[in-house]
Amino acid sequence: GGGERAAMAEDEGLVSVDYEVSGKVQGVFFRKYTQGEAKRLGLVGWVQNTSHGTVQGQIQGPPARVRELQEWLRKIGSPQSRISRAEFSNEKKIEVLEHKEFQILK
Repeated sequence: GGGERAAMAEDEGLVSVDYEVSGKVQGVFFRKYTQGEAKRLGLVGWVQNTSHGTVQGQIQGPPARVRELQEWLRKIGSPQSRISRAEFSNEKKIEVLEHKEFQILK
């Protein structure tokens, strides 16, 4: 593989969206699984636990892939998790990705 990716992003552009997931989502490897799924989909951004028991973060990438991760956050999550609600906000088109990778923030 190598170097063939430049043209792909031009097709549909890029989006950025913030998310917050409520339920039993801390202490169940939710962040690790979210990172794994994001990497599988080729997305960048971040994920972290909040002080009030939710998980929040940001996703950036091609719209179709971002939608896939949104569905995953809404319905699937990590095997031990119980998702009660996933909220998405601040969706916007972006020119370039603002993150290098998908990170777990402490």
